[in-house]
Amino acid sequence: MTPDNLLRRLSRVSPTAAFVIALVVMLGGLFLPGIVGAALLFVLAAGLAALTFTTWPVQSGSTRVLRLVILALLLAVVVAKAL
Repeated sequence: MTPDNLLRRLSRVSPTAAFVIALVVMLGGLFLPGIVGAALLFVLAAGLAALTFTTWPVQSGSTRVLRLVILALLLAVVVAKAL
């Protein structure tokens, strides 16, 4: 699957559904113990990183900074959860 097709498919996903899925993965990662929770949070971080850098050219400067801060915080939680 080409990245272009993937982006088209993602653009058709309901924002509500995407939010609920991300929320479930986040809560699962926070409440599941140890490495299992860290792995779920890492999957969420990887998805956020992929989405951030795919849409990088069309983001404003403040949006870029905010997304990088959120990504860094999420990765810090992954490391803390894994230890």
